[in-house]
Amino acid sequence: MFSSAARLRRCAVATLAGLALVPFVNARDEVLFTSSVSYCAPPELVLVEKFDIVYFAANQSIFFNVSAASVEANVNVTANLAVNVYGMQPLNITLDLCNILNGVLCPLPTYNFVGTETIPLPSTIDVASHLPAIAYKIPDLEAFAQLTLTRVDTGEVKACVQATLSNGWSTRQRGVGWGTGALAFLALLSALLHSLLCSPEARAPFRLLDLFGLYQSIAASALLDLNYPVVYRAFAANFAWALGLFESSNGLSIQGAINNMRHLTGGTMSDAAGGTGVALVNRRLSPYNVMPGGGAEATSAVQDLQTKIAANFLVGGAKQAVKRDVATVTSSSSNVLDAGIPVFVNSIGISTANAFMSVFLTLLMLTAIALFVLAVGWGVLVLVLRSREKKEKSAGKLEEWKEYYPWFSRAWALRLTLIVYFPVAIFAFHQWTLKDSWLATLFSVITLLAVLGAIIYPSYLTIRFVRRERPWTLYRDTPHLMSSGPLYIQYRHQRWFFFLIPLSAILVRAIIIAFAIASGLTQVIILLITELAVLGSTLVLKPNETRGGDVLASTLAVARVFAVGLSFAFVESFNVNAIPRVVIGFVIVVIFGFSVILMLINTLVNLGLRTLWRERIAARFGTRIGSSWRVGPIPEPAEGSVMDEKRGVVDAFARETPSASQPELLNTDRPRNPTPQHNIPLDPTLNEPYPEVTPTASSAFAPSYYASSAYPSPGDTSDSGFGSVLPRRPSYEGLGLDRLDMEEGGTSHTSHSPATARFSSASSTTPSTPHSFVGGRKGSQRESWTPSAALPRMSENVERPGALATIDDEREREEGRRSQ
Repeated sequence: MFSSAARLRRCAVATLAGLALVPFVNARDEVLFTSSVSYCAPPELVLVEKFDIVYFAANQSIFFNVSAASVEANVNVTANLAVNVYGMQPLNITLDLCNILNGVLCPLPTYNFVGTETIPLPSTIDVASHLPAIAYKIPDLEAFAQLTLTRVDTGEVKACVQATLSNGWSTRQRGVGWGTGALAFLALLSALLHSLLCSPEARAPFRLLDLFGLYQSIAASALLDLNYPVVYRAFAANFAWALGLFESSNGLSIQGAINNMRHLTGGTMSDAAGGTGVALVNRRLSPYNVMPGGGAEATSAVQDLQTKIAANFLVGGAKQAVKRDVATVTSSSSNVLDAGIPVFVNSIGISTANAFMSVFLTLLMLTAIALFVLAVGWGVLVLVLRSREKKEKSAGKLEEWKEYYPWFSRAWALRLTLIVYFPVAIFAFHQWTLKDSWLATLFSVITLLAVLGAIIYPSYLTIRFVRRERPWTLYRDTPHLMSSGPLYIQYRHQRWFFFLIPLSAILVRAIIIAFAIASGLTQVIILLITELAVLGSTLVLKPNETRGGDVLASTLAVARVFAVGLSFAFVESFNVNAIPRVVIGFVIVVIFGFSVILMLINTLVNLGLRTLWRERIAARFGTRIGSSWRVGPIPEPAEGSVMDEKRGVVDAFARETPSASQPELLNTDRPRNPTPQHNIPLDPTLNEPYPEVTPTASSAFAPSYYASSAYPSPGDTSDSGFGSVLPRRPSYEGLGLDRLDMEEGGTSHTSHSPATARFSSASSTTPSTPHSFVGGRKGSQRESWTPSAALPRMSENVERPGALATIDDEREREEGRRSQ
């Protein structure tokens, strides 16, 4: 087992390492290019539609692709280009537009201009010495270029444009999303297979919940009001699908339908900006890390400028007006994306107001798929049963499955509810803070109540069941175990209540993420306390049935504690520099990446292919897993051995009581634990109350089972090679059973059992043992009781099967011959 796990671990690490190196196989040029564009000041002269810049480090050149329009004639401007990388400014140059593009930009034209040119930088501008080589390789580079147009004669700023820079590397990869989704789908199939073919205690369904819990924890860790580095936000976006959020675009019909619904039901918030939404990120956050220098009149200035440009185009006979694609982001803009949920959801193309409705629609689709699969399963089961009835064939286990299927369906409904519990709680609470569409708010209330009800009701039934019965009875009541078992069955019966701790922790996390959006420090502190409480309870209580389950739960809890603890570096008020924050972000990525690899290995190990294969082989040979089974003929026991005697007893029962299961009894080895299918059949005459007998004299007990053994019988008092026989104390002594004799009116001098009354005689006057006594009722005498003395008397009046009687008679005759 350990060797196979080690092989799986090595294969998993090698696979992930190979996948991680795939982007680096193809050599790329060392370039920096703009990834988003926005205004950094209210435009007065120029309205920019497109602004692309690419810097090539190989030949120290810059590629421009500019689309802009101006309204004032005879205006000469200079362009200042500044580059900010992780809060530092390695490049700051000023260009005279009259000396580039053959002077077509001097003065600025009063029409929509589109210009493309590659300009080699002069030797006096050494960009390579200011940009380290790592800037071209580090994922999710935090850098931006700012172009400022200043009027030559007055020095007045006429336009300010910011463009974020990228080198093409990122921790957000489409393959990661597909890979994690494939792992979750594999875990789902494994859980379904184990729940169908194995017992409710199968580990695969619980590992499915652990896997989704890990995915959701990674994604939710980027929803706090913190200044995350871009590298960590991009990494967390790979797991957004686990929250029910799938990457979208403005043209997607689902997001368009949500926008229409919101606007028709009182929604006033803006739609998604498109792309990754980086252009609208608050300038205090990464990748900008600076305070914006705009004014309150930014939006109105853009609108006025658009009006002027449109008027000039109409006068000049322009065929089309400028289409504005550049956002305006200043210190007082209303469309700025703050830290937390707004930045995260807009990075995948979903507007802030559409977050809950996106999760809600995903939940509806998931519910429809689950109901369809369960309905198909029920229909197939019913059709097969009817087909067997028509053919007059035995239903076998299918009839049991018909009874179990409703419980099975409720169990999987509960598992799916536990999976969607966290994202529904987060975004339902967040919807209440927006005060946008009343219909979306109504849906959020109904959905949250439905999810909470689906979890609280089985929890209440479980608690009530324990209060009425005992904790261990939870694991014996089949209907409750099959339907509500996903809550507690993975825990020991002494720790059945542990499921309340993770459920409460999830609710606390959702409340803090949604409502404590004004203070990131408060969020981190409360979440750290919550994660420490979960970790401490896991370490102290050790709730899982297996040690491996406790180790896995503790490892995942430690990962969450470290991730939350390191998030203190992202608190805005601490003003941690960009580079240390990026390093800490990489550390958290490594921690969560290790957790994902651990769950990958655990999922592969818990697929149960080896166990299912053993079950298949064992089923062919009529044995069960847990029994000592072997393939091939079973050797016959040696003559005269204990196993030979047991085989003789089994054969006697087989001859007297034929059964369909006899081939299994005769051709299999003894199971490690008794099982109803493979036990020796119980003689029904033995399952009766002991008869009332009144023997007149006691007889020594020397059963024939001990006659053929080298050990003395329990009733033998003769000398042996092992020393003298010590007086034995009755097995019931000290248990309080002797007090029952007093209740019947006797005075006990030694320990006696009330059962000896069945073997005493009121008319007997000569005690058969020195332990007899007189007391209580007149003339009643009771001899001492021991199992060795009582067993022959019980067997005297119990009719035995003829086969066993014959075996005992033969042994007694053999014993007599040996004694002679």
